[in-house]
Amino acid sequence: MPVLAAVDIGSNSVRLSIAELRNGRLIPLHQDREVTRLGEGVFHDGSLNPQAMARTLKVLRRFHRTVQSFAVERTRVVATSAMRDSNNGRIFAEWVKSATGWKLEIISGPEEGRLIHLGVVASMRFRPAKLLLMDLGGGSCEVILSEKGHMKEVISLPLGAVRLTQEFIRHDPPTKEELRRMRSFIAEESARLPRQIRRAAPTMVIATSGTAAALAAASKSLKLSRTALISQGAILKLEKRLAKMTERQRAAIKGINSKRAEIVIAGAAVYSYLLETLGVRAFRYSPLGLRDGLLAQMAAEHDMESLSHQQMQSDREDVLETITRRYRVDSTHSTHVRKLAVALFDQTRNLHRLDKQFREWIDTAAMLYEVGAFINPVGRHRHAYYIISQSELFGYTPLQRKIIATIARFQGNSRPKIGDRLIKILPAPLRSDVMKATAILRVARALNQGRRGAVQSIRASSREEALVINVKPARGGADLEIWAGEKEIPYFREIFGRELTFKLV
Repeated sequence: MPVLAAVDIGSNSVRLSIAELRNGRLIPLHQDREVTRLGEGVFHDGSLNPQAMARTLKVLRRFHRTVQSFAVERTRVVATSAMRDSNNGRIFAEWVKSATGWKLEIISGPEEGRLIHLGVVASMRFRPAKLLLMDLGGGSCEVILSEKGHMKEVISLPLGAVRLTQEFIRHDPPTKEELRRMRSFIAEESARLPRQIRRAAPTMVIATSGTAAALAAASKSLKLSRTALISQGAILKLEKRLAKMTERQRAAIKGINSKRAEIVIAGAAVYSYLLETLGVRAFRYSPLGLRDGLLAQMAAEHDMESLSHQQMQSDREDVLETITRRYRVDSTHSTHVRKLAVALFDQTRNLHRLDKQFREWIDTAAMLYEVGAFINPVGRHRHAYYIISQSELFGYTPLQRKIIATIARFQGNSRPKIGDRLIKILPAPLRSDVMKATAILRVARALNQGRRGAVQSIRASSREEALVINVKPARGGADLEIWAGEKEIPYFREIFGRELTFKLV
C-alpha cells in the first residue's frame, strides 16, 4: 500500500503528515509541527525574513529525513499566504529544492480553502445539509460554504493571526486604540464575504487550525464552554479577557502555549467578529486541515474507489459547471463530445497506454475547449488555453491545468508537433502522451461535428494495423460526422502508427 506525505508551509507554522492508503482509507502514521513564523516581514515589506526562511528550512530538512525513513512514495509540499504575498518567494523555493529535492507549490487562497474542505469532508460519514468551515492561519482566513459535500462559496481574507498582530499590535497588552484599529480592519475585510455565506444559516460550523484549537482549549479551561461546541458568547468573553492580559499571562492558560500567546488576541478577534456577523451561535473544532486535504487529494488520484476520489470528483464537477456557465459553453455539445471521448479512451487502452489520469484530463478538456469563444471566436483555441491554464480549476495542480489547456488548445485547425512551444514546456515524459490525448479528443470532437448528437455511440476494435470505429448513428444519419472523422486519419496515423477507419453499424 502506498505511503503518502503532505507538507504544509504556513505563515505561522510548518506541518507534516504521513499516512498509508489501505483499502481506500488513509491510516495516519506520523505527524509533526513546528512554529517558524515564515510570515514575519512579509506583511510589513513584502519580503520573507532571512531568519524565518532559515528556521523553516531547518524544519523542512528534518521533515525530509522523516519522510525518507517512512519510505514515502509521494510527497506534496505546498505554501500558502506568506509565499503568496512575498516578492522573494522564488529564492526560498530554490533553497527548499536544493536542500530536500522537493518542488514547493504555492497555492491560491481558494485552492487552500478547497483542500481544507476536502480534508474535513472526506473523513465524514455523512455530508451536512449546510456546512460552514473557517480556517484561520497565520496570514489568511479561509471561509467555505458547502451543501451536502458540494462547495458553494469559498473566499480567502487577509485576516491571519500573524498578519494582524504584526500590523496592529505594538504593546503588551494591546492598547484600546490598537484593538479598535484591528477590529475596524477585520470588519472592512469581512465586508467582502459573499451574500450566500452571510445568509447561509449553516447546520454545522467547524473551525480548523491552531488558533481554533487554542481558543477551544482555553474556553474550556476557563470554564466558558463545557461541551465540544464553543459558543459565540464564549469567544467574545475570551477575546475581551485575553486582550487585558500580558503575553506571559496568556501563555499560562491551558491550551495556549508561549508561541501562540503572542497572536491569539488577533485570532480571537477574527473568530468573534465572524461568528457575530454570520449569525453563528457556536462552532466545533476539528484537528483536520490543509495537510489532510493534500493527503486526500493524493489518495483520490491513486485510488479511484476511495471516498476521497468521490469527493474530488464532486469538486471538479462543481467547478466545471461554474466555468461552462460563466463562459456560455454549449453544454449539450460539450457533454456529448465528453461522452464520446471517454468511450474512445476506454476502448483503446491497449493502443494508447496512457495513465488513467489522462482519462480525466481529456474529459475536462472536452468540456472546456470552447471557452475561448467567449473572448473572441477568432483565435478561440488560443484564448481557451489562456483561460484554462490561468483559471482556478479546483482539484487540479498547475501542471494538470497546463496539460488540459494544451489538449484543448489543439482542437482547431492546428495539430501539436513535438517541437511546438506549448509541448516543449511540458515535462519531457508527458509530451508524447499529451499529443495522444489531443488526437483522441480530436476524433471525439469530429464525431459531433454537426452538434446534433448524430453519433449515438461508438465501439472501437483493433484489426491488424488498423483501428476500426463502429459508429451507431441517430435516425438522421451521421454523414457529416464520418466526413469530419476521416479528416483526422492522417494525424491519428502520425501519432499512433495505425490506420483509422469508420464504419456505420
